Amino acid sequence: MCGIVGYIGKESAIDKLIKGLKTLEYRGYDSAGVAILQKKEIKVIKDNGRISNLEKILDAKDLISSIGIAHTRWATHGIPSKENAHPHISQNKQFAVVHNGIIENYLELKKFLLSHNFKFQSDTDTEVIPLLLEYYYAQEHDVITALKKVLGDIKGSYAILILTPLLPNTIIAAKKDSPLVLGKNNSGIYIASDIPAILEYTKDFYFLNDGEVAFLNDSITFYDVNFKKIKKEAKTIDLDMKTIDKKGYEDYMLKEIHEQPEALENTLRGIVTKDHPIKFLNFSLSKEYLKSLSNIYIVACGTAMHAGLTGKYTIEKICRIPVHVVVASEFRYQNPIINQNTLCIFISQSGETADTIAALKLAKKYGAKTITITNVFESSITREADHTIYTYAGPEIAVASTKAYISHVSMLVTLAIYMSEILDNKSESLKEELLNLPILMRKLLENEAYYKDIAKMMAKETDLFYIGRGNDYNIALEGSLKLKEITYIHSEAYQAGELKHGPIALIENGTFVIGIITDNTISGKTLSNLEEVKSRGANIILITNQEIDYKNIITIPKTDPTISPILAIIPLQFIAYFIAKEKGLDVDKPRNLAKSVTVE
Repeated sequence: MCGIVGYIGKESAIDKLIKGLKTLEYRGYDSAGVAILQKKEIKVIKDNGRISNLEKILDAKDLISSIGIAHTRWATHGIPSKENAHPHISQNKQFAVVHNGIIENYLELKKFLLSHNFKFQSDTDTEVIPLLLEYYYAQEHDVITALKKVLGDIKGSYAILILTPLLPNTIIAAKKDSPLVLGKNNSGIYIASDIPAILEYTKDFYFLNDGEVAFLNDSITFYDVNFKKIKKEAKTIDLDMKTIDKKGYEDYMLKEIHEQPEALENTLRGIVTKDHPIKFLNFSLSKEYLKSLSNIYIVACGTAMHAGLTGKYTIEKICRIPVHVVVASEFRYQNPIINQNTLCIFISQSGETADTIAALKLAKKYGAKTITITNVFESSITREADHTIYTYAGPEIAVASTKAYISHVSMLVTLAIYMSEILDNKSESLKEELLNLPILMRKLLENEAYYKDIAKMMAKETDLFYIGRGNDYNIALEGSLKLKEITYIHSEAYQAGELKHGPIALIENGTFVIGIITDNTISGKTLSNLEEVKSRGANIILITNQEIDYKNIITIPKTDPTISPILAIIPLQFIAYFIAKEKGLDVDKPRNLAKSVTVE
């Protein structure tokens, strides 16, 4: 949550900051602001709403500076407002701060500061940071000593950038549990929450670890948690700016839906081949280890968790190892039964999901082997896990995840096949079907106009239901989530057999029910459930690979039920997208959401 950018160099800071913020707007767009140093004086400009609002204000001002920090906010403490927008500044105007994360003990610190006659201008947790800096600097007369004390006082998660005329040619950065990446070129030094914000300027990046501090001036000086100087090596990330362009599509989400076949091909490349066993590039599991496993945990949030449910379905089916899928935010509080005979798989598109990282750390504490599946190189979760599997889906900008989902599903299926091969279980046919999926996906993408017609039928609805059995229910969950995220229509997903245990009472004449049938072994059961709601006046939309006679039917190619989500989700993504467009909504930046959830 929240995006932060900093620049110090030879060129206009405002231009760099605004461009970086626009790239990071998927992290939050409740408010935005910048702080620059101009003639040794901090200038703060901020406003409520999108970055475009801030840009209009900046265009009317004469702001010349080559150093500055900026922020786009996803609100946690305090409503979206100009007062609660970052940067926050100290009372004496000597410290400006932008912050991503949550200061958990801010009420205690606020009480302390109020007792020392400090006044607050916002309702945020962040404002305690510049005020504490002011308080300690008045005592110590040294910025670094004041910073040490502030970092010692605050508890929680933070990525912080600090601007002060006391160090007029310096940006200070500090990190704990929220990401910060740095880069430089001949024109200056850049720092941001995510790589895309500074990708235009370099492909060599420095990543701050928890507890580390950096001073950016003519060069970058790194310090460890004890404020001892350390050396860091830059890591090259081979990404192309073109990957974050819309490429002629109206929205990022539509572009990313269409990129799914390529994302799948890139994810499988070099790992899955028709005539050879699956081989991961950076780790292996032994037969002895797999046979020693008492259970497997898959831990994730949101869309990644739905991918995990398909992972559970597949692993249990072809490997016969018990799998538990747990929402990451609940994992630590469930007293999970894990030990050295437990394999824990953590899924995070961004690699920065706070709840998932915290769960991973707990699993390691219990002695479990940990694997993470992520789409972002050198993200925080990769530095915590024993092993990392990258999905190579490419940057995903739209808040509602599409290509990351199919990449996660495909890699979980791949991992299941890999384990089954080690255990001498047969899964060759499944591997062949997996490799053939991009061809089938491209055929589904050709039916965009039909999905749009279906969406128009449903655009004025206020309540919808998705039903399925087995792996089809997992698809229903993800389809329902997509609809909620970008259309704001209330929808629920249910196991089809559960309808008569309460939810069927909600069915009225005209209620839309989306049924998913891809497994012919249980298709008859789901059809019976659809007839039950149909007899009570429901309008049925059926997504199936079976030959079934229904008025509104979306036919997908036949595949093994273990990989059916990769095909069945495409029409559901389109339906959600076109309903949102029909309602005139911003599909890429839905209200109250952010792409990367870096707070608990």
